[in-house]
Amino acid sequence: MDSLLFLCARRVVARHPLPTLPTDLYPVLFQVAFLDGRPLVLRDLVAAWPFPVLHFQRLVGRRDLLRDHTCKLCVQAVFQAVVAQLRRELEEPGRHSSLRVLDMTRLSDSVSGHTPPGLTVWSSTKALAKACVEVSKHQGEFQKRGSKRHKGSSGAATAVASPQPPGVDVHADLFVDRRSYGILRDALQAGAACPLRLKCREFKAVDISASEIVTLLESLDPSCLRRVELCFNYFGLTGLSVILPHLSRFPELRSLKLRYSNVDLRHLTPESANGIRRVAKQLGMLPSLRELNLGSSQLSGNLRQILCDLQAPLESLELGSCSLAPADLAFLSQSFHAPALKKLDLSGLKVSQGLLEPLRLLLEETSASLLHLDLLGCHMADSHLEALLPTLRRCSRLRYLGLYGNSLSTAALKGLLQKTLELLDLKLVVYPYPMDCYKPAPSEFGWDFEEVVDEELLAAATTEISQLLENSGRTDLIWTYNPFSHEALDYFSL
Repeated sequence: MDSLLFLCARRVVARHPLPTLPTDLYPVLFQVAFLDGRPLVLRDLVAAWPFPVLHFQRLVGRRDLLRDHTCKLCVQAVFQAVVAQLRRELEEPGRHSSLRVLDMTRLSDSVSGHTPPGLTVWSSTKALAKACVEVSKHQGEFQKRGSKRHKGSSGAATAVASPQPPGVDVHADLFVDRRSYGILRDALQAGAACPLRLKCREFKAVDISASEIVTLLESLDPSCLRRVELCFNYFGLTGLSVILPHLSRFPELRSLKLRYSNVDLRHLTPESANGIRRVAKQLGMLPSLRELNLGSSQLSGNLRQILCDLQAPLESLELGSCSLAPADLAFLSQSFHAPALKKLDLSGLKVSQGLLEPLRLLLEETSASLLHLDLLGCHMADSHLEALLPTLRRCSRLRYLGLYGNSLSTAALKGLLQKTLELLDLKLVVYPYPMDCYKPAPSEFGWDFEEVVDEELLAAATTEISQLLENSGRTDLIWTYNPFSHEALDYFSL
């Protein structure tokens, strides 16, 4: 139920233009104007914002409101208001507003992939970049006009340049692909000289070249960047060795995600061995690195060589679909990373191919620290789960367990539930459709080998699991077979 303050604020924002308002009402009026889809009111509020910082996501509230609300026009209204403010400050040097920092981070959840209808990190990046370029152009035009006004009769400039306004720093998570590369490059290269300055917290690049990524990285403010994600760029070891040296200028860089980078170490050559050594040395030049994602890299026994020069233990390691060998898990078990790991993703690990015991030993070493364990699609049968269960029960801090895509029976899942109720921090388990809930699928040529879920059997199994949960009293624990029903734990939220 909405509060009385919220309801009153809704009546106020229905009027335009707004009346004179007390300072402490601005936050709730901003939230209501956004939720009611009133871009003109938002422009007025931002234009008169009485505080030095406007944190968009905190003002709007819960992130599900962002996902469920069509807010593209409202976000654009915020940007337009800031651009208008800076234009006024350029034209009237003595006129300064209170707003100095616009925080647009966390507009979208990059981990779960949920974004608000009409608003994505890509579209907000493009809108922000356009706003920066617009302010930079206006600044240039204003300076040219000022230079002409202050020329003497000889034609030489005689006046000192007007003092620049303090400007606004925009903190944002930036997403770049081929469509947005040009405008973002121009915005970043405007740099500190522009009154509207981009401060990137998380940088994600998809399907652009290594040289283009380097161009953008060289233009980023080094003080704010905490994560770099390079996805579907397919540049291999050679491309990585071009990019990684440019990351050492970011002292706060804690997370590096290199998914689908076309790193294939299954058939080593002298050239690829040299490439591994270069990449390992470059990773070692990132002293704050605590999260590494090498998803879909074909490592095949070379994990030690990749991680050997890291200066500090990793707290999050994602190795989904990495063709891991027993030697990779053995290295991890014996490394200084194991007792520090909070998040471990081993999706796609083929436990039936000699990896069960190395996995068990690794979980033993991580059991005191592990909060998030993802074993999606690991070819795990009931016998494998039974072998791992005693070790899983020692992971006393575990919050999330992902088992989706494994071949487990209803009986095995019920046993897992009952024996892990003692893990009081465990809040979410994503389990697979039980194997006994499948039936052969009919085809044009009779019965084939493809199987489909029997909805009645699945409903019965789900009811049994729900009943066990209810009887246990663990109302805080969720078991679901939908891998997309809940947001995954991000490293920075652990």
